[in-house]
Amino acid sequence: MLPHQLELLSPARDADIGIEAVNHGADAVYIGGPGFGARANAANPVRDIERLVRHAHRYHARVFVTLNTILRDDELEPARRLIHELYDIGVDALIVQDMGLLELDLPPIQLHASTQCDIRTPQKARFLQDVGFSQVVLARELTLEQIAAVDAALGPRAAPGRAVLEFFIHGALCVAYSGQCYISHAHTGRSANRGDCSQACRLPYEVRDAQGRILAHDKHVLSMKDNNQSANLRALIDAGVRSFKIEGRYKDMGYVKNITAHYRRLLDEILEERPALAASSSGRCTYTFTPDPDQNFNRAFTDYFVNGRQIDIGAFDSPKNPGRPIGWVVRTTADHVEIETHDPATALANGDGLCYLDLQHNLIGLQTNRVERLGPGAEGGMRWRIHPKDAMASLKDLRPGTVVNRNRSMAWVRALERPSAERRIDLWMRLAAHGDGLRLSLTDADGCTGSADLDGPLEPARDAEVNAARLAEGLKRLGDTVFQAVSVDVAAAAPWFVPASRLNALRREAVAALMAAREAARVRPVRAPAVQPPVPYPDDVLTYLGNVYNHKARDFYARHGVRVIAAAYESHEEPGEVSLMITKHCVRYSLSLCPKQAKGVTGVQGTIRAEPLVLVHGDEKLTLRFDCKPCEMHVVGRLKRHVVREAQRQAREAPLRFYRTRPAPTAP
Repeated sequence: MLPHQLELLSPARDADIGIEAVNHGADAVYIGGPGFGARANAANPVRDIERLVRHAHRYHARVFVTLNTILRDDELEPARRLIHELYDIGVDALIVQDMGLLELDLPPIQLHASTQCDIRTPQKARFLQDVGFSQVVLARELTLEQIAAVDAALGPRAAPGRAVLEFFIHGALCVAYSGQCYISHAHTGRSANRGDCSQACRLPYEVRDAQGRILAHDKHVLSMKDNNQSANLRALIDAGVRSFKIEGRYKDMGYVKNITAHYRRLLDEILEERPALAASSSGRCTYTFTPDPDQNFNRAFTDYFVNGRQIDIGAFDSPKNPGRPIGWVVRTTADHVEIETHDPATALANGDGLCYLDLQHNLIGLQTNRVERLGPGAEGGMRWRIHPKDAMASLKDLRPGTVVNRNRSMAWVRALERPSAERRIDLWMRLAAHGDGLRLSLTDADGCTGSADLDGPLEPARDAEVNAARLAEGLKRLGDTVFQAVSVDVAAAAPWFVPASRLNALRREAVAALMAAREAARVRPVRAPAVQPPVPYPDDVLTYLGNVYNHKARDFYARHGVRVIAAAYESHEEPGEVSLMITKHCVRYSLSLCPKQAKGVTGVQGTIRAEPLVLVHGDEKLTLRFDCKPCEMHVVGRLKRHVVREAQRQAREAPLRFYRTRPAPTAP
């Protein structure tokens, strides 16, 4: 990618969703392969990825495959073979976390450093650039100033080997620094670093202080709102970001279509304002719908830490989708509820998803089975009768005056189930005399050319003007190609009659020649060379937080000057209490109990201290410790015995090989 180009990077759960992401404006798509991806349930066969690659490359869009879990020793060779397969089908880059992969015999495929690499500092980003990563996915927690500092550390943007900065701009937020959460593995044996997170962060917790007093009851205090950087794109560009990433490899087709189109429109506005910048792929999109992020599942939105710490980043009441308010309850009966909408133009449909808050502020779902329009309401809205899917008796605290939200519109869902976008590349066409025949010459918006000849002799047209119009109209019929004609020039020196069948064949041949020229002009990304001699890693000691799970990763870090290399948490060499999560989110701050918040407040200053808190969910207890100097929170706990026992059982049945710093315990 060139330094003046911007990349909209969309997720794909499968190849069909990836193809629609491209159609709706993505410059690149990231997708999971058949294994070793950080979303275990979003795997795809190589043959499906190849289909996506072929489609994306028509627009000079790129396809990245996620291979971003930490690997055992016995998984390295299967991963190496998979990487060769992916390279052979034309995949443009791999997104990786495990540094052991850099010690293998890989094809010259471009490497991108996953957000799982925990890239928060200029030193870490520069190290990854110097060892051969061409793109680095920054931590979501960075501010604009921190992003700019990373950008400066990488050197001039046009310098050879300079890495591209990638940043998440939309979607679900992981509360932990990526790659620094072990709660799932400690409690269930399902490792987030191996693509199988149990999402303990979305659970409700009771928060207690050191004296046992309850500060919050059944609150989702580790659950974040969803990321939305729509208002910050220009500032992110100024800070150095060039790849804008949408989260969501578990998301459905409608989400990817809508959110991709939303950011495509925003970025295109910026490109119009700033002609020195350009998109990194070809074509312009038209849509049959108006993109709207609020229409998809979300937990309300936040821009997280981009503009500094905010107090309203959490979705503490519920991890569900609260939707948009559309009206209020007017009347309830034993079998239906009647509501009045705020806007008389709001239309409900059978199957719409509604919800409301009960008296305890819990979000209650109300799926419609059948709706009836009753007519104008008393307050100027429209009155509707709703027959819910569930029994009215089960809808707790539903009473007149209750505000009703809609979190799923069936009209919206159906609109995005149909074809909803076209992506076309501008094309200039010229038909002129060539010998005793004709030549059709094509030039696309990228400057690629293709031509085809129609041999003569040909019959002269009876009416040159009418004939020229007929030829131009026939040439415009580009059908299911990727092109749209913006200009068709039928030269006056070519007043020949051409049968429709021969004109169609000429057009198809010229388009095929142009597509071949586009493929020849497409530059395949290559792996950046590592700086020699090997640059030192920013630290000379790696704890379990370094996620070293195989001996090749250990060799990599040793080669880069690390003296002490601990084993990954998944190696079970940390049985005692450790930080199971490190996060920029602070529960004390969110509860207005941060000592920094109390500064200058008369009668309060000095009375609030960053003492530990305790989270309780059922039988599970986690301790919150606060490191105020870097303004971080550590969630502390220990490895559960049943997780160790299960790992020992699996090892007896199928011996596994991974990095340990001390001998494996003898199985009982």
